[in-house]
Amino acid sequence: MTTLLYVTAHPFDTDTNSLTVSSQFIKTYREANPNDTIVHLDLYRADIPQIDADLLKRWGQPPSGPSFDELNSEAKAKAVRMRELVEQFVAADKIVIANPVWNFLFPPVLKAYLDAVVVPGMTFKQADNGLRGLAGLVGTATGKKVVHIQASGSVLSHGRYQELNFSDSYLRAVMQLLGIEDFQSIYVEGVVEHRDQAQEIKDRAAQQAIELAKRF
Repeated sequence: MTTLLYVTAHPFDTDTNSLTVSSQFIKTYREANPNDTIVHLDLYRADIPQIDADLLKRWGQPPSGPSFDELNSEAKAKAVRMRELVEQFVAADKIVIANPVWNFLFPPVLKAYLDAVVVPGMTFKQADNGLRGLAGLVGTATGKKVVHIQASGSVLSHGRYQELNFSDSYLRAVMQLLGIEDFQSIYVEGVVEHRDQAQEIKDRAAQQAIELAKRF
């Protein structure tokens, strides 16, 4: 059975540009793939541990760091949750990530999530020819697919602000590190820069989401 992991990074739960378009994507995908499993991970309402002293010590592991049994209860809970997140990510066949752009980057909770799933030995490893993905990523039995839905007040995909498109370019780079080469983007962009065209911009992005969801 195919599993789609739907990751949202917005403090609101509805009526935002990124969530409106991503919800349309999920609705269309569900209609086209009624037997697939869709798992929604709302980062603002989930337990997403940040890298702190406890987790950094855990990353060391024996012989340089403490064993799991030596951790205190709080550190153990963080380590367990981090493993749950990475296992959920690895188990997904397809991933949809939706976020707004704030100050040219995505919300910090999304960075915390990426830190949780980019784990040496679980999602990538060192190899003779550099870094490569593991466990269901490209180069193994199956390859994951990612769609990134990004909303921004300015146009970032091209034009004068293109070099500031850190959010999408960072996500793309991280997924490439993990061996995921099938990465597609939907931009809901320029709704502030071009207020008179805001509805047209949203409608165009929603239509793009519908068309992509049908074949994703």
